[in-house]
Amino acid sequence: MSSARLSGVGVSSGRASGPVVRVAEALGEPPSTPAPDDLAAEAARLRPAADLVAERLFARAAQVTGDAKAVLETTAAMAADPALLSQAEKLVADKSLPAARAVHQAAAGFITALEAAGGYMAERARDVQDVRDRLVAELLGVPAPGVPELTSPSVLVARDLAPADTAGLDPAKVLALVTEEGGPTSHTAILARSLGIPAVVACRGVLALDAAALSVDGDTGAVQESDGTVLAANTGEKVEWNGVGVLRDGLRVKVLGNVGSPGDAEAAAAGGAEGVGLFRTEFCFLSSTAEPTVEEQRKAYAAVLAPFAGKPVVVRTLDAGADKPLAFLEPDPEPNPALGVRGLRVAFDRPEVLDRQLEAIALAAADSGADVSVMAPMVATAAEAAWFVERARKAGIERAGVMIEIPAAVLAAREILAAVDFVSLGTNDLAQYLFAADRQVGAVAALNDPWQPALLRLIRLVGEAGTELGKPVGVCGEAAADPLLACVLIGLGVTSLSMNHTALAGVGAKLAGTSYDLCQLAARGALAAADPATAKLAARAPH
Repeated sequence: MSSARLSGVGVSSGRASGPVVRVAEALGEPPSTPAPDDLAAEAARLRPAADLVAERLFARAAQVTGDAKAVLETTAAMAADPALLSQAEKLVADKSLPAARAVHQAAAGFITALEAAGGYMAERARDVQDVRDRLVAELLGVPAPGVPELTSPSVLVARDLAPADTAGLDPAKVLALVTEEGGPTSHTAILARSLGIPAVVACRGVLALDAAALSVDGDTGAVQESDGTVLAANTGEKVEWNGVGVLRDGLRVKVLGNVGSPGDAEAAAAGGAEGVGLFRTEFCFLSSTAEPTVEEQRKAYAAVLAPFAGKPVVVRTLDAGADKPLAFLEPDPEPNPALGVRGLRVAFDRPEVLDRQLEAIALAAADSGADVSVMAPMVATAAEAAWFVERARKAGIERAGVMIEIPAAVLAAREILAAVDFVSLGTNDLAQYLFAADRQVGAVAALNDPWQPALLRLIRLVGEAGTELGKPVGVCGEAAADPLLACVLIGLGVTSLSMNHTALAGVGAKLAGTSYDLCQLAARGALAAADPATAKLAARAPH
């Protein structure tokens, strides 16, 4: 048969095929008329509806673990957010709006602000949209949009999936995921990997494709009309790893976790992480309206460090600013937040905030017994790196490094490495800045594919500088979570890999079955490729 073929970004490995089930689109805007007869009674409908939505989400969260549990609990908390409900109640009282319309309008303000912020906060806009639609559906008495009840194994097709929908998926029923929008670092991508479901995002045209069945390749990103034969990905194979990051020829490459909360840290420790390569401290304070005291920070950090007593933990100082706006920093509005005052740049005008954080990190390190290092985000020059290291030393923290996520820092890698103890590549942001492609925009998602040869060539420059100066080079972006790409990174000179806890065993097992020579061969092939698909094929050849 002649079949249509589409291409997107493969974000979760595996191949599967089967009948298509389309995820219902979000509800349209609810009507603003007729005005309620009793405004007080209409406003009073809001909180019970929010409580019911939150209760359902918390109930679903109780049935799952890991990433899925965290996402569902976060969405449930948003459903009962006092700020959203207060704004909706005010719109009912002041504008005589029906409750459903008031929720829609109240959420619009939050969504606009989050999307304008970009980066991590833009990802949260999808969460607010999900909560909005669930609340509106409840108030209108109609079924909530999202994934329908699946009666048989199916390929899910959607514009995008709400985090709560992705978190509740049953791998036994979902053969694969295909979305028109989204990107390699979206919630859909991360959770699909954690559930072992093949997934392709940013597959433009899939919603217009009138196909009863599809075959999906989560490695290459290929999506093709199929004859309806059900082929399930092999997700049941248990990966065995002894918890030590070492190649079969004896080369040590530490396999570390990325964490942002005590729950993340416990999951990483349980998953066998040899330590933490990225502790995102801003996740502790995204809702803070005032700067946490040194003692408050100390307690929050110690809770995350506790599972790694005696093990290495790299603590990243606040990656705040327009990308992750923290209210207590009072950021000024910026026309282009991704290129504004974020990360270490915030500290240049507010060094006392950084000094208090470093003091708290040093105290938490002593409390927990973890072997703590610190690193700064968004560093562009060697002078900035040296400035940060000096402040870290004054706070009593001996080992200090920086993130490499700006192309200028790659080109100054030797000078930066001379000023610090180590560097860590943030491949998500590095790709975004390299290709001038917002990682939240589906239309340019293919440019943010971590297999892009241009990105790999930048990583090679940093790896060569690290080897020359005898300084460690880590990777803590999503690239580290791909077992085959992890081998390429080692061949490029990377000495440690840090990832979500669900990827630890797969990466560790892959490293145990390869050698440094094979990694170098894979790296050479990927570097010489003209596109991501060819790079992946070239890397697979030696393995």
